[in-house]
Amino acid sequence: MNISEKIIFTGSSPEDRSMAIREALRNAIVDRRLAPGTKLSESEVGSLFDVSRTVARSALQMLAFEGLVRTERNRGAFVSNPSPEEAKQIFASRRLIEPGIVAAAIERITAADIEQFRRHLEEEGRYMNERGPAARRAEIKASGDFHLMLASVAGNAILQKFMDELVARSSLVIALYGRSGVSSCGHSEHSAILDALEGKKGGRAVELMIHHIDYIEADLDLQLKQGLGLKDALSLI
Repeated sequence: MNISEKIIFTGSSPEDRSMAIREALRNAIVDRRLAPGTKLSESEVGSLFDVSRTVARSALQMLAFEGLVRTERNRGAFVSNPSPEEAKQIFASRRLIEPGIVAAAIERITAADIEQFRRHLEEEGRYMNERGPAARRAEIKASGDFHLMLASVAGNAILQKFMDELVARSSLVIALYGRSGVSSCGHSEHSAILDALEGKKGGRAVELMIHHIDYIEADLDLQLKQGLGLKDALSLI
């Protein structure tokens, strides 16, 4: 853990510390720095963040509630290792939910929203052209953020929360089963979806979104991917 994170923790409550640790671990999982199956011991987490095991345990319990961590009796906590069937269910859920998000977003999206999306796609494109682990992680996050931005525009807080979990769990699935190594959503497909939204072509936008989700799922196989250990993953934050 770096000095800045220690300063953030200074004077904070145990609840705030647990939430900050949860966020750091969640980012490491979603960015695919922590591979499925990685052990997350309370003692190591506590040591890395200079907190008690109680605070570390609370953070791990939050992640378990979100489905990103699993706990095993007498063994501890591990980054979730979704089965192929669970992977299919995650993408089936996205096919049910995201067309509804698109339909709601197209009724609410403004010119200012479109401009924000365009800037986001430019940023995503820059990351694609850069090299190195940091740029790749940023590209992955930007890809997922596109879907979360749509959920925000749709204006349904419950759906937005569902999407936050689904995007995180999708990233976990891709980390485990993605053929292309560190794979991300198709940048050009994001642009096409946005064009349809801007043109108020609801049916086309929904069609493109479903095709997009199919594209991501089609890039999956059953080959395990090698990730980093807990200490090394967190050192990259």
